[in-house]
Amino acid sequence: MIITRSPLRISIGGGGTDLPSYYREHEGFLVAMAIQKHIYVSVQRTLDPGILLKYSQLERPAAVADIQHPIIRESLQCLGLDDERNLEITSVADIPAGTGLGSSGSFATALLRALHILKRAHIDPGALAELACHIELDRLGEPIGKQDQYIAAFGGLTAFSFARDGQVVAESLPVSAETMEDLQDNTLMFFTGRTRSAGAILAEQDARSKSADAGMTANLDRVKALGYETRDAFLAGKLGRWGEIMREHWEAKKKRSAGMSSPQIDAWYDLAMRSGAIGGKLVGAGGGGFLLFYADDARRLRAAMRAAGLAEVRLHVDVEGTKVLDR
Repeated sequence: MIITRSPLRISIGGGGTDLPSYYREHEGFLVAMAIQKHIYVSVQRTLDPGILLKYSQLERPAAVADIQHPIIRESLQCLGLDDERNLEITSVADIPAGTGLGSSGSFATALLRALHILKRAHIDPGALAELACHIELDRLGEPIGKQDQYIAAFGGLTAFSFARDGQVVAESLPVSAETMEDLQDNTLMFFTGRTRSAGAILAEQDARSKSADAGMTANLDRVKALGYETRDAFLAGKLGRWGEIMREHWEAKKKRSAGMSSPQIDAWYDLAMRSGAIGGKLVGAGGGGFLLFYADDARRLRAAMRAAGLAEVRLHVDVEGTKVLDR
């Protein structure tokens, strides 16, 4: 049995500039962090005939072409595994999909890494990330960016530059041990209890970018600039400044779509700002998932959000990226 895992992620700054509709005209830049919450994939050839897929659903398709899970189907076909008839694929996750942590990109990289081992082939993190992007963006036509696949493959606290020709450059940020400790102690993430598909919100951004909407372009230009400011704040060890940047990022992000926030999310955000947070934002495309904050009083913020009924997920950096656990 082959077992792989890929980390989920939080977007630190510049998110949204990784969509092709933006970076092909203006180039993109963002900072992301892989976290120690994972998606696990196991793949094995079986003695019993048939294909068995176990994820949030159970599938027993007659052939690869009949698979309903789009990423599994397209990955098998893309790698020339169309004729597989004795195959079992299982996926489990630490945190459910639809929570803004890049689960589809994490799943795609874990699956593709496992399938390469099945074929006795090697693939490096950059090629793995780009293949996962090819599956989701090109073959499936999802209106998403490249951030999730790349941070899942590389791991760590990483800056990504997106060139007009689609090339991606990954730069691991050499922050100090003290800054990393501060980050993990004072960055808090709370589940809103709401899950959603990122597709609708990102599709709106994608369409407006493709139509050269001046408001959307200006918004993303500013978000990209905030991404660079975020990188500089981390390298300087000024995480309080990052908190301030997140607050501005959140205000810009809410202007992209009416579905980005809600009265309840706004109320929780305001509570956090009164309770020790310097700044924060919703992680992912918006509309639900997790609220992320940097605090100068983490204990007070934690108590206030717990009293409001929000569950916290503790954050630790995953530095390994997509990894093989067993083969």
